[in-house]
Amino acid sequence: MLGNRRETVGAKHLRSYLMQCNESWGRCFAPTTFDVIGLGYSAIDYLGVVPFYPGLDDKVQMLDFSKQGGGPVATAMVTLARLGAKAAYIGKVGDDDFGQFILDQMKIEGVDTRGAVVCPGESSRFSFIIVDKDTGKRTIIWKTMEKPLRVDEIDRDLILSGKILHLDGHERETSLAAANWANEAGIPVSLDAGSVRPGIDELIEHVDVLVTSRRFAIDYTGETDPMAAARKMLRGRTRINAVTSGEEGCACTDGEDEFHIPAFEVNVVDTTGAGDVFHGAFIYGLLQKWGLRQIAEFASAVAAIKCAKLGGRAGIPTLPEALAFIEKRNKRVVG
Repeated sequence: MLGNRRETVGAKHLRSYLMQCNESWGRCFAPTTFDVIGLGYSAIDYLGVVPFYPGLDDKVQMLDFSKQGGGPVATAMVTLARLGAKAAYIGKVGDDDFGQFILDQMKIEGVDTRGAVVCPGESSRFSFIIVDKDTGKRTIIWKTMEKPLRVDEIDRDLILSGKILHLDGHERETSLAAANWANEAGIPVSLDAGSVRPGIDELIEHVDVLVTSRRFAIDYTGETDPMAAARKMLRGRTRINAVTSGEEGCACTDGEDEFHIPAFEVNVVDTTGAGDVFHGAFIYGLLQKWGLRQIAEFASAVAAIKCAKLGGRAGIPTLPEALAFIEKRNKRVVG
């Protein structure tokens, strides 16, 4: 079991830091309403599996199809809820059928959506996702909303009602305001950095736990080696950094301990949402105060399990399913 593995120096540093974040401002994890507040992007995904990617002016018949909720923060919150955590989502959707579906799919999973804003006359975000049958790799064609979530549309008390605040940087001004509030209250801030966006430097200054894609790490730091990039991004208030590289695993460091976790081998059907699920599972490990290696291994396992089914959410496991998967497949030494 994860809880029985030896705690490293880095893990002790992580646990101590998370406690200080809350205790320094007279807060502790227990008397909060939610485990995690997620603020950011939500969408509806239309996914189609194809035998090959079509060329220009070509046609191809779908082998499978699915309609699911999507979006980095929204899917991370669904992951947390399925693992047993109390999660709440803050974001904006349109007053259309897509928006209703997006919110309904989170509510079904137990994610609180009272902080979501429904914008009259606005079209919700959606994506067409083409999944290659042989590799599970996906191509995403997406549409965003014209009106971003404004600072005056969010509830500061709701932001401060969680143990951790999770962001994806899509709502730039609102994310920055929420991160500031969390910093002032001693609430750790987690950021899913998938691609370099305007204003990301300022936002990262308020982030305690930074988990990035390999593409972001390379573009942001100029380093092609994930571990070198992780080291370079470990600055300011950021105490934990992980760089995910898909089937190549992830590189993690907290300044004292640094390591690489290989990806778990599964029969990959679709990689859509794997990073979003990784973030949710990573945060779940933080909530449990596991060691950093344990957290990274757990997140890698949960993301791998997800990849065995089509879509970003259909394959997200429950906590017992994730732990059973690790016990059955984990033959490497983690300590």
